[in-house]
Amino acid sequence: MSIPLLGRLHILDWPLIIMSFTLAWFEFIISIITTLLPDSFIEFCTFITKQFFKFTSNPVNLIIQQKKKDNLPKEQYQQEFKYAYIKTDDAITKKHYELMINLLNAENVEQMVQLFGYQIESHIVRTKDDYLLTIQRIKGKNRPPNDKVVYLHHGLLMNSEIWVTMIDKYQNLPFILYDLGYDVWLGNNRGNKYSQKHLNFNLNSTSFWNFSLDEFALFDIPNTIDYILESTGNEKLTYIGFSQGSAQAFASVSFNQELNNKIDQLIAISPATTPHGLYSKFLDVLLKSSPNITYLLFSRKVLMPSCIFWQKIMYPPLFDSLIDISNYLLFNWRAKNITKLQKLSSYAHLYSTTSVKCVVHWFQVMSSKNFQMYHDVNTTSLSGLNPISYPLKNIKVPIHLIYGTTDSLVDIDVMKNQLPLDSTTTYPVENHEHLDNLWGNDVYEVVFKQVLKYLNEDVDKVYSRLFRASNDVKLIEDIIRPNNSSINEEVILNDDSINQSYLKQVNVGERQKIDSNTYMDYERNQTFGSNVFI
Repeated sequence: MSIPLLGRLHILDWPLIIMSFTLAWFEFIISIITTLLPDSFIEFCTFITKQFFKFTSNPVNLIIQQKKKDNLPKEQYQQEFKYAYIKTDDAITKKHYELMINLLNAENVEQMVQLFGYQIESHIVRTKDDYLLTIQRIKGKNRPPNDKVVYLHHGLLMNSEIWVTMIDKYQNLPFILYDLGYDVWLGNNRGNKYSQKHLNFNLNSTSFWNFSLDEFALFDIPNTIDYILESTGNEKLTYIGFSQGSAQAFASVSFNQELNNKIDQLIAISPATTPHGLYSKFLDVLLKSSPNITYLLFSRKVLMPSCIFWQKIMYPPLFDSLIDISNYLLFNWRAKNITKLQKLSSYAHLYSTTSVKCVVHWFQVMSSKNFQMYHDVNTTSLSGLNPISYPLKNIKVPIHLIYGTTDSLVDIDVMKNQLPLDSTTTYPVENHEHLDNLWGNDVYEVVFKQVLKYLNEDVDKVYSRLFRASNDVKLIEDIIRPNNSSINEEVILNDDSINQSYLKQVNVGERQKIDSNTYMDYERNQTFGSNVFI
C-alpha cells in the first residue's frame, strides 16, 4: 500500500512541485487583486503604458475614441472626431489601418469575415462521444464553384479565427480558396471557444476536460469530415491542417482506414508530430519530468483560462510584446516576418481554450520522441505498460509537409521517417518560424502558392483572377498628404454611456506624427458610437 501522493512522486519532484504551487498561487492572487482594482487605477496604468510605448522603436499607439453627448449637433460631432495615422516603418494605408482596428475588436469569426465581404454559415457536429462542435462554412458572393471541398483545421490553443486575421484579403487562405470556387469549411476542436458543450458533462467539470489528442483523432476529425461530406454530397475533401491540426489528421487517418477513402490529400502547414523540446531548458525539464507537476500547476481542467482575462484588460501592444517574449522563451521564435500592425489583429485571436491533458499528452510525445497515444500518468517505464504509437505508416493519403527552416518545433527528419516515404513530400520555407507560415508578411508568396500548386491550381491564373481583379482604387486621402501642422486634433473621451473594449477611457488630446515634415488628420467616416483604437 503506497502513501497517497508521497508514494507516487520521486523525491526530486518535490522542489518542482513547491515552485509550481508558488507560481499558481501568485497568478491567482494577482488576478484577484486586478479584478478588485478600481477602474480609475486601471485607466491610469493603461495611460502610463501607452506613454511608455511612445518611446519604443516603431511604436503602435492605441487609444479609445468615444462618442460624445447625444445632444451634440451632427455637424459639430463629425468635425470634432478625427484620428491620425500611427508612426511606422511600414507603408500603411487608411484602409489597412481601419481594417486592423476592426479585426482587433472583432468578437467572433462571423464579424471577422464580414469585414472582407463574406459570411459564415455555422453548423453543429455531434461527436460519437456527445461533444457538440461548431464548424463554419464560408459564404459570399456568387462565383463559379469547382465542386471541390476544403477543410481547414487550427492548431493547439487556437480556433478557426486564426485563418482569417490577415489585413490583406488574399493573405487569408480561406478567401483565396473560396473565390477560386472551393467549398471552404473551418473546423474547431472540442473545448475551444466554439465547442464548449457536452450533452452530459458540465463545462466546469473535470469530465468535460478529460480529453487529449486521442479524442481529437478518434472523434472530432472523423465526425467532422463525415458531416461535411454528407452536407456537400462529395465523396472526398482536401484536408489542410496547421500545426496540431495536421497531427490530429495524421493520427486519425492512421488507424481509421475509412478516412483514407474520404480525403484526397493532406496538406500540413507547420506540421507537428514529434516536436523538439522547449527552448528554455528549465521549463523543458520541469514540464517533462512528471505529468503530475503539470496537473498540479494547471489542474485537470482548462489550460490557463486567465489568459482571456489578461488579454481583455491589457493594452494591446503590451499584450503582443508579452506573447513575443513568451514565444521566445518557450520556442526561440523571434517573429521577424510578422509586422507589428499584423500582430495587433492576429495575436488578438491567437489563444483559445483547451484541456491541460492535451498539453500533458504533447509533453509525453516530446519526451519520448514518439508520436504516441496518451499514457496514463500513474504508470512508469518500469511497470511494463507502454504507450501505443500511432501507426502513421498505414496512411495511404498523399501527404504534403510545408515547414519553416527556423521552426524549433518541427523535427522534419523524424517526421519523414514516421510517415510513408513514397507518398510524402516536403517543402521548406526558408527563414520561417511556426507562426510565420500563417501570418508572415510574405505568406502568400512562400506558403499559399505552394498550397495552390498541391491543389493543381495555376498560380499565374490565380493572380489574374484574384489579385488583378481586386486591386482597389486608392482613396484620395491615401494619396494626398497635406501639411496640417496647425491643426490641433482633439479626442474627447469619458462618456459614461459608451461600452468599452480592451482599453479603458483615457483623456488624451494629441496628434500622431507621420514623419519629420508631415502630419495627417482624417475625419472619422464610420458609424459613430463604436469603440475605436487609434
